[in-house]
Amino acid sequence: MAEITTPKLNAESHLLLDQPLLRLPYELSRRTFKNAQRYLDRDTKDLLATLQTTTASATKTSAPTATLDALDAMIAKMQGLKRKLEVLHDDENKINKSSKARIAHLQELFEVQGLEDVRYEEWSRVRLARLLVDYLLRSGYSESAAHLAAEKGIEELVDVDAFVACQKIERSLREGRRTNEALAWCAAHGQGLKKVGSSLEFELRLQQYIELVRAGHEVDGGDGQKLAEARNHAKKYLSGSGDFELLGKAAGLLAYRPWDGVEPYASLYSPSQWDHLATLFLSTHHTLYSLPPRPLLHIALSAGLSALKTPSCHSAYTSASGQANTSSKSVCPICSTELNELARNVPYAHHTKSNVENDPVVLPNGRIYGSERLQSYNEKVGTEKGWVRDPVGGAAGEKWRESDVRKVFIM
Repeated sequence: MAEITTPKLNAESHLLLDQPLLRLPYELSRRTFKNAQRYLDRDTKDLLATLQTTTASATKTSAPTATLDALDAMIAKMQGLKRKLEVLHDDENKINKSSKARIAHLQELFEVQGLEDVRYEEWSRVRLARLLVDYLLRSGYSESAAHLAAEKGIEELVDVDAFVACQKIERSLREGRRTNEALAWCAAHGQGLKKVGSSLEFELRLQQYIELVRAGHEVDGGDGQKLAEARNHAKKYLSGSGDFELLGKAAGLLAYRPWDGVEPYASLYSPSQWDHLATLFLSTHHTLYSLPPRPLLHIALSAGLSALKTPSCHSAYTSASGQANTSSKSVCPICSTELNELARNVPYAHHTKSNVENDPVVLPNGRIYGSERLQSYNEKVGTEKGWVRDPVGGAAGEKWRESDVRKVFIM
């Protein structure tokens, strides 16, 4: 008697999709540490300088009131520093708690013995819930994502707060047409942006310059305070970029008005620049936090669809398994109405073993069956001799003469 073998689970291959699960908490923890270090360095330096000044003043004068006022100011600064560090400490504890839960979730996968283990099914359901929450967050449905995470009890395995903060800045650019929130984010992540060579801050400053020039032409009639402010803004933030072609275009905005319609200045004035900034911010945010540009659900679906896709799935002839009303038990997911278009651009699977039925034949309508199965079916439905009926339509389906049926040779 043959021994039944349980398919083994390759945990390492499963975790390829779950790398962002630990990367984002790491990046958030690193940013929190950098902020705490910056607060300590800046405030400690100010406190030491104030202390030295106060000590020198106290030895030279006998006015205790000034000394007490200086000490009160230092105590107030120290209390302010304490409050900032307490907030960062709470954030760090929250991040560490989330990281611990995520590590435990991934460790469960290594304790599963095989694919048929009931614990693997439970773990897969949790991962599916995570992928759905990630998809909802990237699509802008933050409240739905939060409710789903709470219902499934996976709040510590998803990044609702991080995506909500990201979407707030994106909306401020795309809908509110404001740069303040995005510039504040750039200031908080300055070192990381320099490391990845991002141009986000420069483009935000350029957009500020464009809006100042636009206001100058509309309000000042082409010459006035706003245009002078725009020139000062360009000297301060744009002159050091080194992109002389772009700087030339920016300077040309002073001469061409938004309604002149002269290129390339009309493109810089275009409202679509705000959509470009919002898209650039999203890509920069995801790059900085090591997040994939596409939803994890799409990546997982692409891998699954590619494993099932064959050239016949997008053939001009409709396969029997792709019909919604087929009598066959096997329905190809790629040929289904829901997934056929989604799978059109994914690569074909690399199959080393063929699952084609023995002695295949093709009917005049393009459907392929094994000759034995086709013959057995026609005997059951009572098809007259010399004729062959298509199983898709049942007993009333199309039929052809046996001479119209052709053999199929697999290359």
